[in-house]
Amino acid sequence: MRFISTVVYSLLFFLCLSCQTMADFSDKKHKYYKKHRSEISLGPRPLYLINEMPKSRLKKALQQCKKGPFYKTDFSIGHRGAPLLFPEHTKESYVAAAQMGAGIVECDVTFTKDRQLVCRHSQCDLHTTTNILTTELAQKCSEPFSPADPINGTPATASCCTSDITLAEYKTLCGKMDASNPNAQTPQEFLGGTADFRTDLYTTCGTLLSHKESIGLFKDLDVKFTPELKAPSVEMPYEGDYSQQDYARQMIREYKEARVPARDVWAQSFNLDDVLYWINNQPRFGKQAVYLDSRPYDDPSFSPSLDDFENLKAQGVNIIAPPMPALLTVNSKNKIVPSEYAILARQAGLDIITWTLERSGRIEEDMKNGSGGTFYFSSTLDAVNNDGDIMTTLHVLAKKVGIIGIFSDWPATVTYYANCMGLE
Repeated sequence: MRFISTVVYSLLFFLCLSCQTMADFSDKKHKYYKKHRSEISLGPRPLYLINEMPKSRLKKALQQCKKGPFYKTDFSIGHRGAPLLFPEHTKESYVAAAQMGAGIVECDVTFTKDRQLVCRHSQCDLHTTTNILTTELAQKCSEPFSPADPINGTPATASCCTSDITLAEYKTLCGKMDASNPNAQTPQEFLGGTADFRTDLYTTCGTLLSHKESIGLFKDLDVKFTPELKAPSVEMPYEGDYSQQDYARQMIREYKEARVPARDVWAQSFNLDDVLYWINNQPRFGKQAVYLDSRPYDDPSFSPSLDDFENLKAQGVNIIAPPMPALLTVNSKNKIVPSEYAILARQAGLDIITWTLERSGRIEEDMKNGSGGTFYFSSTLDAVNNDGDIMTTLHVLAKKVGIIGIFSDWPATVTYYANCMGLE
């Protein structure tokens, strides 16, 4: 009897302990969802895209998630922030991306005249992404504004680089939507040209940030980091003594100085040498450095092969990031399926990130205008009809290609899908 009583008491003890553990887990999960749901605002676009989809099991599944809960996810990566509506690489764009549930946000990194790192997509894009041409700093631009010549058919031109000005001067500028007016006769007119599927509604004066400031902001927003080391537009070594490796080292050093864990940083570059430098010299950061693969559209002779991908893996590359069309194709039944590139990269053991969702404008308009779609859907034109196919494309990338994350110009779309499908 004493033995039976001991067994019974032991079972009751472990049962209570198990119940308490499950209760603790449930409580933690509830607190997690409550915390992150309060920070997320997805707006109407995800449901708009879902409602555009034809009837399918996927559409029904996505519709059932409309009440959430919604929370941050690393699967959703803010491409330059949220530039579908906000000026790219501005504080406002980054905040919007975080509010839409992007768990990772991108700062494209380049440098100023005084070798300070800043967030810009290109070293020489200030004439299209800021108001520099209408300020006194215009006189420092590499190529001054030149008006359009309608008689000779010459478009308006200018070129203003971060390396033309100091960080202090850079910080006086206002960010705007990335665009220009090729028919401009004045610098003010040149600042126009915003694509009709975007907006100037939030282009009052976007706040430009240094790379260090972006790190501080992202920490405050509780998002992770994916800085891209942009190819310099100036000759390297810059001024004879600032080398490409100095540049790559400086970017990583700023994360170390800010005490950001390497596991929260996905450093990127289109330059394989940069990625290999991080792998060999900054191994904690190199472990998840991302090789942005431009070869599928940049090299006419490129053909994906298992040997090529295995060679990258052998050099220490763990993550590869080609554009969306490199990963998708259309089969004989007009269905979107993984491409040979996607199959071979996964076979070689590479993780895949891709870019960029919500950067193409309206699919249906492109088809009507006979423009043949846009670059990001160029390999699946026979299988897309309207904007609802953005969600279908995302589903194939997530479930069949097996990507671990995707850049988006409107992170809410990806966040909704990832939350609905249980992707972290």
